[in-house]
Amino acid sequence: MRGVSREALAAARDRLEALLGAAGTDPAAVGEDLLAVTGLLAGSAGLRRALTDPARTGRAKVELLERLLRGKVSDASLDLLSGLVRGRWASSGDLSDAVESLAVEALLASAEQAGRLDSVGDELFRFARIIAGDVRLRDAMSARTEGAPRKAELVRRLLAGKAGPEALRLAEQAAVAPRGMRTEQVLERYVEAAAQRRQQLVAEVVSAVPLTGTQRDRLGSALQRLYGRPIQINADVDPGVVGGLRVQVGGELVDGTVLARLDDARRRLAG
Repeated sequence: MRGVSREALAAARDRLEALLGAAGTDPAAVGEDLLAVTGLLAGSAGLRRALTDPARTGRAKVELLERLLRGKVSDASLDLLSGLVRGRWASSGDLSDAVESLAVEALLASAEQAGRLDSVGDELFRFARIIAGDVRLRDAMSARTEGAPRKAELVRRLLAGKAGPEALRLAEQAAVAPRGMRTEQVLERYVEAAAQRRQQLVAEVVSAVPLTGTQRDRLGSALQRLYGRPIQINADVDPGVVGGLRVQVGGELVDGTVLARLDDARRRLAG
Protein backbone atom coordinates (compact mmCIF):
# COMPACT_ATOMS: atom_id res chain seq x y z
CA MET A 1 0.00 0.00 0.00
CA ARG A 2 1.14 3.54 -0.74
CA GLY A 3 1.32 6.39 1.78
CA VAL A 4 -2.29 7.51 2.22
CA SER A 5 -3.56 3.93 2.23
CA ARG A 6 -1.04 2.90 4.88
CA GLU A 7 -2.11 5.84 7.02
CA ALA A 8 -5.79 4.97 6.63
CA LEU A 9 -5.14 1.34 7.53
CA ALA A 10 -3.05 2.28 10.57
CA ALA A 11 -5.86 4.49 11.86
CA ALA A 12 -8.37 1.69 11.25
CA ARG A 13 -6.22 -0.78 13.17
CA ASP A 14 -6.21 1.57 16.15
CA ARG A 15 -10.02 1.77 16.00
CA LEU A 16 -10.26 -2.02 15.68
CA GLU A 17 -8.11 -2.58 18.77
CA ALA A 18 -10.28 -0.13 20.73
CA LEU A 19 -13.39 -1.99 19.54
CA LEU A 20 -11.99 -5.39 20.43
CA GLY A 21 -11.06 -4.13 23.88
CA ALA A 22 -14.59 -2.92 24.60
CA ALA A 23 -16.78 -4.95 26.94
CA GLY A 24 -19.20 -7.24 25.16
CA THR A 25 -17.38 -7.28 21.82
CA ASP A 26 -17.09 -10.70 20.17
CA PRO A 27 -13.91 -10.59 18.04
CA ALA A 28 -14.95 -13.66 16.04
CA ALA A 29 -18.26 -12.01 15.09
CA VAL A 30 -16.44 -8.84 14.02
CA GLY A 31 -14.08 -10.97 11.95
CA GLU A 32 -16.98 -12.70 10.22
CA ASP A 33 -18.63 -9.34 9.45
CA LEU A 34 -15.42 -8.05 7.92
CA LEU A 35 -14.82 -11.19 5.87
CA ALA A 36 -18.34 -10.90 4.46
CA VAL A 37 -17.65 -7.30 3.46
CA THR A 38 -14.31 -8.34 1.95
CA GLY A 39 -16.22 -10.69 -0.33
CA LEU A 40 -18.72 -7.99 -1.22
CA LEU A 41 -15.98 -5.54 -2.16
CA ALA A 42 -13.94 -8.14 -4.04
CA GLY A 43 -16.97 -8.94 -6.18
CA SER A 44 -17.84 -5.37 -7.17
CA ALA A 45 -15.31 -3.02 -8.73
CA GLY A 46 -18.04 -0.37 -8.99
CA LEU A 47 -18.69 -0.47 -5.25
CA ARG A 48 -14.97 -0.25 -4.47
CA ARG A 49 -14.65 2.80 -6.70
CA ALA A 50 -17.71 4.46 -5.17
CA LEU A 51 -16.40 3.96 -1.62
CA THR A 52 -12.92 5.30 -2.43
CA ASP A 53 -13.79 8.06 -4.91
CA PRO A 54 -12.03 11.23 -3.67
CA ALA A 55 -14.70 13.32 -5.40
CA ARG A 56 -17.41 11.94 -3.07
CA THR A 57 -17.76 13.28 0.45
CA GLY A 58 -17.15 11.06 3.43
CA ARG A 59 -20.80 11.44 4.39
CA ALA A 60 -21.98 10.24 0.97
CA LYS A 61 -19.74 7.18 1.21
CA VAL A 62 -20.97 6.34 4.70
CA GLU A 63 -24.60 6.69 3.59
CA LEU A 64 -23.97 4.27 0.73
CA LEU A 65 -22.31 1.83 3.09
CA GLU A 66 -25.18 2.04 5.57
CA ARG A 67 -27.77 1.39 2.87
CA LEU A 68 -25.92 -1.76 1.91
CA LEU A 69 -24.98 -3.11 5.33
CA ARG A 70 -27.42 -1.82 7.94
CA GLY A 71 -28.96 -4.86 9.65
CA LYS A 72 -26.50 -7.24 7.97
CA VAL A 73 -23.49 -6.55 10.18
CA SER A 74 -23.28 -5.40 13.78
CA ASP A 75 -23.45 -1.70 14.57
CA ALA A 76 -19.88 -1.86 15.89
CA SER A 77 -18.61 -3.40 12.65
CA LEU A 78 -20.54 -0.86 10.60
CA ASP A 79 -19.03 1.99 12.60
CA LEU A 80 -15.54 0.57 12.01
CA LEU A 81 -16.22 0.26 8.26
CA SER A 82 -17.62 3.79 8.16
CA GLY A 83 -14.32 5.07 9.49
CA LEU A 84 -12.54 3.15 6.73
CA VAL A 85 -14.53 4.66 3.89
CA ARG A 86 -14.06 8.17 5.27
CA GLY A 87 -10.32 7.67 4.84
CA ARG A 88 -8.27 8.33 1.72
CA TRP A 89 -7.11 5.38 -0.38
CA ALA A 90 -4.47 5.32 -3.08
CA SER A 91 -6.43 2.70 -5.02
CA SER A 92 -9.83 1.07 -4.72
CA GLY A 93 -8.20 -2.34 -4.23
CA ASP A 94 -6.45 -1.08 -1.10
CA LEU A 95 -9.81 -0.79 0.63
CA SER A 96 -10.55 -4.50 0.06
CA ASP A 97 -7.08 -5.42 1.29
CA ALA A 98 -7.57 -3.31 4.40
CA VAL A 99 -10.93 -4.86 5.29
CA GLU A 100 -9.49 -8.36 4.92
CA SER A 101 -6.47 -7.41 7.03
CA LEU A 102 -8.75 -6.17 9.81
CA ALA A 103 -10.83 -9.35 9.55
CA VAL A 104 -7.72 -11.45 10.07
CA GLU A 105 -6.71 -9.28 13.05
CA ALA A 106 -10.15 -9.76 14.62
CA LEU A 107 -10.00 -13.55 14.25
CA LEU A 108 -6.49 -13.61 15.68
CA ALA A 109 -7.73 -11.51 18.61
CA SER A 110 -10.46 -14.12 19.14
CA ALA A 111 -7.79 -16.84 19.24
CA GLU A 112 -5.75 -14.72 21.65
CA GLN A 113 -8.69 -14.37 24.03
CA ALA A 114 -9.17 -18.13 23.97
CA GLY A 115 -5.47 -18.84 24.56
CA ARG A 116 -5.05 -20.31 21.07
CA LEU A 117 -2.94 -17.61 19.40
CA ASP A 118 0.29 -19.59 19.70
CA SER A 119 -1.23 -22.57 17.88
CA VAL A 120 -2.91 -20.64 15.03
CA GLY A 121 0.35 -19.82 13.25
CA ASP A 122 1.62 -23.41 13.57
CA GLU A 123 -1.64 -24.88 12.26
CA LEU A 124 -1.76 -22.55 9.26
CA PHE A 125 1.92 -23.09 8.50
CA ARG A 126 1.53 -26.87 8.50
CA PHE A 127 -1.50 -26.63 6.23
CA ALA A 128 0.39 -24.38 3.81
CA ARG A 129 3.21 -26.93 3.66
CA ILE A 130 0.75 -29.76 3.02
CA ILE A 131 -0.75 -27.87 0.07
CA ALA A 132 2.65 -26.86 -1.31
CA GLY A 133 3.82 -30.49 -1.24
CA ASP A 134 0.78 -32.08 -2.91
CA VAL A 135 0.18 -31.35 -6.61
CA ARG A 136 -3.38 -32.67 -6.59
CA LEU A 137 -4.25 -30.61 -3.54
CA ARG A 138 -2.70 -27.50 -5.10
CA ASP A 139 -4.81 -28.09 -8.20
CA ALA A 140 -7.94 -28.52 -6.08
CA MET A 141 -7.24 -25.19 -4.36
CA SER A 142 -6.30 -23.40 -7.60
CA ALA A 143 -8.11 -20.22 -8.61
CA ARG A 144 -8.91 -22.01 -11.87
CA THR A 145 -10.90 -24.66 -10.00
CA GLU A 146 -14.56 -23.80 -9.58
CA GLY A 147 -16.65 -24.43 -6.48
CA ALA A 148 -16.08 -22.39 -3.33
CA PRO A 149 -18.32 -24.66 -1.19
CA ARG A 150 -16.36 -27.70 -2.38
CA LYS A 151 -13.05 -26.06 -1.43
CA ALA A 152 -14.38 -25.08 1.99
CA GLU A 153 -15.59 -28.64 2.60
CA LEU A 154 -12.20 -30.01 1.55
CA VAL A 155 -10.47 -27.71 4.05
CA ARG A 156 -12.83 -28.81 6.81
CA ARG A 157 -12.16 -32.49 6.06
CA LEU A 158 -8.40 -32.02 6.00
CA LEU A 159 -8.27 -30.01 9.23
CA ALA A 160 -10.97 -31.82 11.21
CA GLY A 161 -9.62 -32.32 14.72
CA LYS A 162 -6.27 -30.79 13.74
CA ALA A 163 -6.95 -27.04 14.00
CA GLY A 164 -8.80 -24.61 16.22
CA PRO A 165 -11.82 -22.66 14.97
CA GLU A 166 -9.87 -19.53 14.07
CA ALA A 167 -7.22 -21.41 12.06
CA LEU A 168 -9.95 -23.39 10.33
CA ARG A 169 -11.86 -20.24 9.39
CA LEU A 170 -8.74 -18.54 8.06
CA ALA A 171 -7.79 -21.64 6.10
CA GLU A 172 -11.24 -21.68 4.53
CA GLN A 173 -10.89 -18.01 3.60
CA ALA A 174 -7.50 -18.63 2.00
CA ALA A 175 -8.90 -21.50 -0.06
CA VAL A 176 -12.18 -19.92 -1.11
CA ALA A 177 -11.08 -16.32 -1.69
CA PRO A 178 -7.31 -16.15 -2.37
CA ARG A 179 -7.83 -12.95 -4.39
CA GLY A 180 -5.24 -13.55 -7.07
CA MET A 181 -2.73 -15.48 -4.96
CA ARG A 182 -2.15 -19.17 -4.35
CA THR A 183 -3.83 -20.56 -1.24
CA GLU A 184 -0.49 -21.36 0.41
CA GLN A 185 0.68 -17.77 -0.20
CA VAL A 186 -2.40 -16.41 1.57
CA LEU A 187 -1.81 -18.81 4.45
CA GLU A 188 1.77 -17.57 4.76
CA ARG A 189 0.48 -14.00 5.05
CA TYR A 190 -1.85 -15.10 7.83
CA VAL A 191 1.05 -16.82 9.61
CA GLU A 192 2.99 -13.55 9.48
CA ALA A 193 -0.03 -11.66 10.86
CA ALA A 194 -0.24 -14.11 13.78
CA ALA A 195 3.45 -13.66 14.49
CA GLN A 196 3.17 -9.89 14.36
CA ARG A 197 0.31 -9.99 16.85
CA ARG A 198 2.65 -11.83 19.20
CA GLN A 199 5.42 -9.37 18.20
CA GLN A 200 7.52 -12.29 17.00
CA LEU A 201 9.59 -13.00 13.94
CA VAL A 202 8.88 -16.22 12.06
CA ALA A 203 11.73 -18.62 11.36
CA GLU A 204 10.97 -21.28 8.77
CA VAL A 205 13.25 -24.20 9.57
CA VAL A 206 13.83 -27.24 7.35
CA SER A 207 15.79 -30.22 8.66
CA ALA A 208 16.50 -33.77 7.49
CA VAL A 209 14.77 -35.25 10.57
CA PRO A 210 12.25 -33.75 13.01
CA LEU A 211 13.71 -31.43 15.62
CA THR A 212 13.44 -32.49 19.23
CA GLY A 213 11.88 -30.15 21.76
CA THR A 214 15.31 -29.37 23.17
CA GLN A 215 16.68 -28.57 19.72
CA ARG A 216 13.76 -26.23 19.00
CA ASP A 217 14.30 -24.44 22.31
CA ARG A 218 18.04 -24.02 21.70
CA LEU A 219 17.50 -22.79 18.14
CA GLY A 220 14.81 -20.37 19.29
CA SER A 221 17.10 -18.97 21.98
CA ALA A 222 20.00 -18.58 19.55
CA LEU A 223 17.85 -16.81 16.97
CA GLN A 224 16.32 -14.57 19.62
CA ARG A 225 19.80 -13.48 20.69
CA LEU A 226 20.71 -12.89 17.05
CA TYR A 227 17.64 -10.85 16.11
CA GLY A 228 16.76 -9.33 19.48
CA ARG A 229 13.13 -10.40 19.26
CA PRO A 230 11.07 -13.49 20.15
CA ILE A 231 11.12 -16.06 17.35
CA GLN A 232 8.35 -18.41 16.30
CA ILE A 233 9.82 -21.57 14.75
CA ASN A 234 7.82 -23.26 12.00
CA ALA A 235 9.61 -26.55 11.39
CA ASP A 236 9.39 -28.81 8.37
CA VAL A 237 11.21 -32.01 7.39
CA ASP A 238 12.90 -32.63 4.04
CA PRO A 239 15.18 -35.70 3.82
CA GLY A 240 16.75 -34.11 0.75
CA VAL A 241 18.71 -31.63 2.89
CA VAL A 242 20.82 -34.62 4.13
CA GLY A 243 21.74 -32.95 7.42
CA GLY A 244 21.99 -29.64 9.20
CA LEU A 245 19.36 -26.93 9.06
CA ARG A 246 18.01 -24.46 6.55
CA VAL A 247 16.65 -21.43 8.41
CA GLN A 248 14.85 -18.48 6.84
CA VAL A 249 13.85 -15.45 8.89
CA GLY A 250 11.94 -12.95 6.78
CA GLY A 251 13.99 -12.41 3.64
CA GLU A 252 17.22 -13.70 5.22
CA LEU A 253 18.25 -17.28 4.46
CA VAL A 254 20.77 -19.11 6.64
CA ASP A 255 21.51 -22.39 4.86
CA GLY A 256 23.65 -24.71 6.95
CA THR A 257 22.60 -28.03 5.40
CA VAL A 258 25.07 -30.68 4.32
CA LEU A 259 23.63 -30.48 0.81
CA ALA A 260 24.34 -26.73 0.65
CA ARG A 261 27.92 -27.26 1.83
CA LEU A 262 28.46 -30.01 -0.77
CA ASP A 263 27.06 -27.77 -3.50
CA ASP A 264 29.40 -24.99 -2.38
CA ALA A 265 32.36 -27.37 -2.42
CA ARG A 266 31.49 -28.52 -5.94
CA ARG A 267 31.35 -24.91 -7.13
CA ARG A 268 34.76 -24.20 -5.58
CA LEU A 269 36.30 -27.28 -7.19
CA ALA A 270 34.82 -26.36 -10.55
CA GLY A 271 36.65 -23.04 -10.28
